[in-house]
Amino acid sequence: MARSILENGPSTAAALAARLGLTPAAVRRHLDQLLEEGQVEPREPRPHAARGRGRPAKLFALTAAGRDAFDQHYDDLAADALRFLAETGGEEAVMAFARRRVSTFEAEFAELAGSHPELSPAEVLALVFSRHGYAASVRQAPVGEQLCQQHCPVSHVAHEFPQLCEAETEVISRILGRHVQRLATIAHGDGVCTTCIPDTTRVNPDKNGASS
Repeated sequence: MARSILENGPSTAAALAARLGLTPAAVRRHLDQLLEEGQVEPREPRPHAARGRGRPAKLFALTAAGRDAFDQHYDDLAADALRFLAETGGEEAVMAFARRRVSTFEAEFAELAGSHPELSPAEVLALVFSRHGYAASVRQAPVGEQLCQQHCPVSHVAHEFPQLCEAETEVISRILGRHVQRLATIAHGDGVCTTCIPDTTRVNPDKNGASS
C-alpha cells in the first residue's frame, strides 16, 4: 500500500481500494497501521479538488519516514562523492570532510552534559552519538568503560573510507580528554562498534607491588 502511494501520490482510501483490489475495511486496517507507524499522514484535499456533495475524502500521503523505508541509494551517492573528493583533493581532503562531519559533537556534548549532571562523560557522549543514529550505550569494562554503538548510519561508506571511523575515534578522545581505542567496528564486519575508554583514575601498582 505504501508503494502504491509512493508511485501514485497522495490517495484516498477509496482510490487505494480500487487500485489494489482490496475491500474498504482491509484498506482502513492497513492505513491505521501505517498511521500508527508514522509512515503515512492524512491530508485535506485541495479546495478545487472537491466535487459533489458532502465532505471530500481525506488523502493519505507518505511521510519522510515512509519514504525512507524504500531504497534511496544514499550510500552509493555518499561513496561516489567521497571517491570524487579523494580523486580531486587527495586522502587529506577525505579526512578533513570526516572531521568536519563530527565537528558539532563537542558543542552537543557540552550542552547535554549541562542538562544531565547525573550521567558520566561517556554516557553523555552516548547520548550525542544516539542523536545521530548510532544507538549508543555505555558498558562497564574491567579497565574502564566501553562506548558501544549498535548501529552505524555510515557503515557501508566507512568500509571503503575508514577516515570516517578515524574521525569518530579522534572526537571521542578529544571530548573525553584521554586516549581511547577502537576495539571493533560495524564497517569492518563486527556486530557492534566498540570503543574502550580507560579509567585514568585507577592507581597502578609499582614494581614492588605497592600503590603509587
